[in-house]
Amino acid sequence: MARTTRSTGPAKGQSTLSFHSKVTKNVGHNAKKAALSPSVSKVELPPTPAEADTVDDVTPTQVETEAEELEAEEEIVEPEPASEAELKAEKMTEAHINKYWKSIEMERMAPRVHQEGLSTHEKILRYFDVSSQYGPCIGITRTKRWQRAEKLGLNPPIEVLAVLLKEDKDKNRGFEKAQMDKIMGSIAVGATA
Repeated sequence: MARTTRSTGPAKGQSTLSFHSKVTKNVGHNAKKAALSPSVSKVELPPTPAEADTVDDVTPTQVETEAEELEAEEEIVEPEPASEAELKAEKMTEAHINKYWKSIEMERMAPRVHQEGLSTHEKILRYFDVSSQYGPCIGITRTKRWQRAEKLGLNPPIEVLAVLLKEDKDKNRGFEKAQMDKIMGSIAVGATA
């Protein structure tokens, strides 16, 4: 059998890839200019020591007056106006909240265990925590979870928002974080609670 030789010329077969050249694609001149960001094309270098002598010195009094002018120009940011749901929740009475909880309790066949020492507010908030139709309760505050559910059209109970606003008004600490989040946080960190 005769050996066949391969031709390495450009007309036959597949060309060999070369990784030594820099050009990988044909790019037009305008595309190269568009690819450069303005910060790259216009870099300002710090002044040289000879140029630094010609720069005007800024006195501390000028800097202080400029800072005072900036502070005067800043507007005072007003808090967002309360939403319609928040206004409705603020008007809700304690009797209405208790009536809401009793209606939830009437749906149950057996009494709740280990909740004798909890207030009605805490019971309502814990019930909201375990209601999965409003999304996960871990890693988000109760108020943000309620607002998210409202935006998604899940119709969370207005009574929960009323309890949250009342607890916030009373400056009670720890009501924003779900009980399950507290439990999971202590397990993850390794602390005992």
